[in-house]
Amino acid sequence: MKIKRDDKVIVLSGKDKGKTGKVLVADPKALKVIVEGVNVATKHQKAQKKGQDGGIIKVETPIYVSKVQLVCPKCGKGTRVAYKIVDGKKVRVCKKCGAEI
Repeated sequence: MKIKRDDKVIVLSGKDKGKTGKVLVADPKALKVIVEGVNVATKHQKAQKKGQDGGIIKVETPIYVSKVQLVCPKCGKGTRVAYKIVDGKKVRVCKKCGAEI
């Protein structure tokens, strides 16, 4: 999976198409990511302890990684990811402008 936690991504399809956000959680086994402010669901939560309030809360739910695209920090556009060997390390590179990510 080429998208990691704390990457800035843009949503390509679905009800939140065009929105950008930071990746909060990346799950490589399920091929899903949780993006800040994207795919928000309302959850009815019961009070767990005495004195704690229950109510309706908003929660970001996972989306498939194929529906998001990495945003290049240099050119600011959504891009696919290439890999390059720099000083013996494997580095992610923007396919549009060639900048390191």
